[in-house]
Amino acid sequence: MTTTAAPDAEGSGAHPRFAEALSQEGLEDLLKRVRRFPDATRTAAEAAAAIGCELDQICKSLIFAADGVPVLVLMDGASRVDVERVREALGARKVTRADAGVVRETTGYAIGGVPPFGHRTRTTVLADRALLEHREVWAAAGDPHAVFPIAPDALVEHAGATLVDVRERTA
Repeated sequence: MTTTAAPDAEGSGAHPRFAEALSQEGLEDLLKRVRRFPDATRTAAEAAAAIGCELDQICKSLIFAADGVPVLVLMDGASRVDVERVREALGARKVTRADAGVVRETTGYAIGGVPPFGHRTRTTVLADRALLEHREVWAAAGDPHAVFPIAPDALVEHAGATLVDVRERTA
């Protein structure tokens, strides 16, 4: 796959609301690094293939409901979230995957394009510690066709995330 040269009015392939969030966070330079693809990069595997990076260099932004309250979990693309570990980290009684309506209502973005910050509402954010194993990770830029690179420590800082170990353990 190749990137397209179809930036929005601000000169970026990012969703306009996310482009504004990057500017508000003082990350305008990242707008120049947003990559937009003709085919969707909704899944971590699609994004990694399009970018040409390893699957674990993709940062998935996943919305769960902890006792009915939305929570964002940032996870590397090669791993799955262990819902029980999320429940323990939050001290919740029950954690479930949020449906598409809750994801859009909470973040303002559709599944497959949810960025790690710049959401419609403030939520608790958990970031799996494995993301820190990389110099750079790629995350959705508010659109299923757009991604951007960011240093994991900056990602955690700007997302207001708490570092946790919530990925499924491998046997």
